[in-house]
Amino acid sequence: MQAVPGRSNGWWISPAIPTIANFVLAVLWFFSAIGGWGDAAFCGEDDGHDPGCGAVFAEAVRLSAPVAVLAAVIAVAAWTVQSVRRRPERLDALLTVAAFVWVLAEAVLFVGGHLAKP
Repeated sequence: MQAVPGRSNGWWISPAIPTIANFVLAVLWFFSAIGGWGDAAFCGEDDGHDPGCGAVFAEAVRLSAPVAVLAAVIAVAAWTVQSVRRRPERLDALLTVAAFVWVLAEAVLFVGGHLAKP
C-alpha cells in the first residue's frame, strides 16, 4: 500500500475492490431474489416446493427490493457524481455504505426466508 495525498491516514486501497464487492453482492441479491436461489433454498424445489412458503418469500423479495435499489443507486452515484468520484474519501465512503446496504437487502431476504420456512 502506498500513501496518497488527500488521504488522512495515508492508506490506499484501489476503489476497484469495493466496486467489485458491490457488484458481487448485487449479483448475489439478484440470483437469491429474482433467480430463484432463495425460494429454492427456503421453500424446496420441484415436487417438494411449498407454495405457502414461496408466497411469503415473495413478500420478503418485495420488501428487500427497495433496499437493493437504494444500494445500486448509491454505488452508481459514487462513480457518476464528479464531486464524489474526484474525492477519494467520499468515493470510499459511498462505496462502503452501498456494500452495507447490499448486506441489509440480503439480510431482509434471509430473515424473510427463515420466517417463510414451513
